[in-house]
Amino acid sequence: MEKLIELFMNNVKTVWRVDGLYFQGIEKRFGQEAAREIDRESWESIARMEAKDLNKIFRYDGSSEDFTNMLLNTSWALYQEEKKVVEKEDEVEFYVVRCRVQEARIKKGLGVFPCKEVRYSYLKAFSDELDKNVEAEVISCPPDEKKPDYWCGWRFKFKNTKNFE
Repeated sequence: MEKLIELFMNNVKTVWRVDGLYFQGIEKRFGQEAAREIDRESWESIARMEAKDLNKIFRYDGSSEDFTNMLLNTSWALYQEEKKVVEKEDEVEFYVVRCRVQEARIKKGLGVFPCKEVRYSYLKAFSDELDKNVEAEVISCPPDEKKPDYWCGWRFKFKNTKNFE
């Protein structure tokens, strides 16, 4: 079982490595704006696919707990080693404490990637596909200044608060 989990997580890392390499290739040839636009469109599509696939596996029931479970099982959330979830009365907040993508870019001397638009599009598409009753919002994400205790934060508001009973 340990080897199976290790293999699974290696495949998640590989997906994100491929994404990073494609992005850097497009960025180098056509500029960051073109790379971000292609990235945004691709991740919107992937988000919808992930929501559908996760719903088949876990059978989303509309609760905040299930929404959080679905979110934590996306490839993006699985790739992040340090994350934090805060449930409130009618919303869920999700924070990436250490961002592998940003840390890798900084290590390579590429600087912080302004990922707010790309990640928002991904999370909005994911939440829209999974539950029209959930609204995705950004709390903070680059190019916003990095907060001391997290790289990015996202809020998912439930329009129908029965999810938190």
